[in-house]
Amino acid sequence: MTFTLAVVGRPNVGKSTLFNRLVGKKLALVDDQPGVTRDLREGDARLFDLRFTVIDTAGLEEVTDDSLQGRMRRLTERAVELADVCLFLIDGRVGVTPSDEVFADILRRKNARVILGVNKAEGKAGDAGALEAFSLGLGEPVRLSAEHGEGMEDLYHILRPVSEEFEERAAQDAPIVDVDVSEDEAELEADEDAHKPTARHPLQIAVIGRPNAGKSTLINKIIGEDRLLTGPEAGITRDAISVRSEWMGTPTRIFDTAGMRKKAKVVDKVEKLSVADGLRAVRFAEVVVVLLDVEIPFEQQDLRIADFAETEGRAVVVAVNKWDLEGEKQEKLAELKEMFDRLLPQLRGAPLVTVSAKTGRGLDRLHAAILKAHDVWNRRITTARLNSWLGAMTEAHPPPAPGGKRIKLRYMTQVKTRPPGFVVMCSHPDLMPESYRRYLVNGLRDHFDMPGTPIRVTFRGQGDKNPYRDKKNWGTPSRLRKHLDKKKD
Repeated sequence: MTFTLAVVGRPNVGKSTLFNRLVGKKLALVDDQPGVTRDLREGDARLFDLRFTVIDTAGLEEVTDDSLQGRMRRLTERAVELADVCLFLIDGRVGVTPSDEVFADILRRKNARVILGVNKAEGKAGDAGALEAFSLGLGEPVRLSAEHGEGMEDLYHILRPVSEEFEERAAQDAPIVDVDVSEDEAELEADEDAHKPTARHPLQIAVIGRPNAGKSTLINKIIGEDRLLTGPEAGITRDAISVRSEWMGTPTRIFDTAGMRKKAKVVDKVEKLSVADGLRAVRFAEVVVVLLDVEIPFEQQDLRIADFAETEGRAVVVAVNKWDLEGEKQEKLAELKEMFDRLLPQLRGAPLVTVSAKTGRGLDRLHAAILKAHDVWNRRITTARLNSWLGAMTEAHPPPAPGGKRIKLRYMTQVKTRPPGFVVMCSHPDLMPESYRRYLVNGLRDHFDMPGTPIRVTFRGQGDKNPYRDKKNWGTPSRLRKHLDKKKD
């Protein structure tokens, strides 16, 4: 049992920089301009021998209405209530501001366990701010430099008693279990269910799409709480936020990503960082849900996003959101399926699911489609079945003979899963046309029931291991002597 530390404070005091240092990775977006962080981002922190969960929060604003800043503030206050300890950061070079005094009072009213941190306090520049911090009445401040790593040892000594308290509580609450399991029973055997999601290895899902498609709203509905910031404004999400949840009995880790616009339209530095963070989340994911808006589906940017997920080798599920707003549902569904098959042939057979993130309708179908796509992505086919199928395919449609050179397919085997990858040993692999590769890929999809998942087929030549293949056969020694005599003349 570990404790949770929420890092709170005004915008631009260095919360995300400290978060990145504690988790040991550049997970949170960092920039000089204030207000970059909007959602709550969790990470596994490590401080010497301490292990705990750290939450990066949005900068506290003196706003209480339903504006974007007001919603961000409510989300941060919720993090304070959920966390076991709060690290309240102020800027040591600016000193205590009226906003800092307001937020210190809020933390006191919430009865939160608060550690006061003075960031950017390296050198003499932070001396005045560190002394001024005593006026907040939150105890002795700890001087930090998140950028340079100063003050981490002092923070460790403050958090150490908190960790020991939680370890002691966990030991008291631990159930007494008397289990006698033999070593043979304890060993896990690799089988066809080895890829199934578990609490330790949850199913990794990334939700991607254009701005304002409803990605954050969909994830909030899946996990059953308003964990992610939502609203009518396009482009609210900036960080690729991951949320762990038990979705209809399946342990999942869902990544919410920033909306991806056309590259030419992205000029803001923070938006560029957000899109790069979203692309990185796709590489971490196992299944990618491409979320479309039913009003404007399959725009050029949607096609690029779906193609990127396929190129990265991820299992893809296409979900059409805001289905509750559609009047002519049957006609629209037929139109969507026709557009999908025509515009995304590389994802032929991938699931197309209609959902409403607002009402929650269709989420059961989305869950089933994701699980099936994940199973297909992990599918393995025996070599015997593959070669039996390959023989039938080549008999029905033999490979071409470019330049009169006959291409012979010798055998085929699967070399990897996630996504399925196959190698075909053949003669003249460099002459194999792309059309025949597509013929085999489509045949694999149909025969072995692998719709939608990326399939990689590679052709390789076996090579001739005869060392004398390129040497002339001169036959008997007398023939060789005659040849050498001619060369002398």
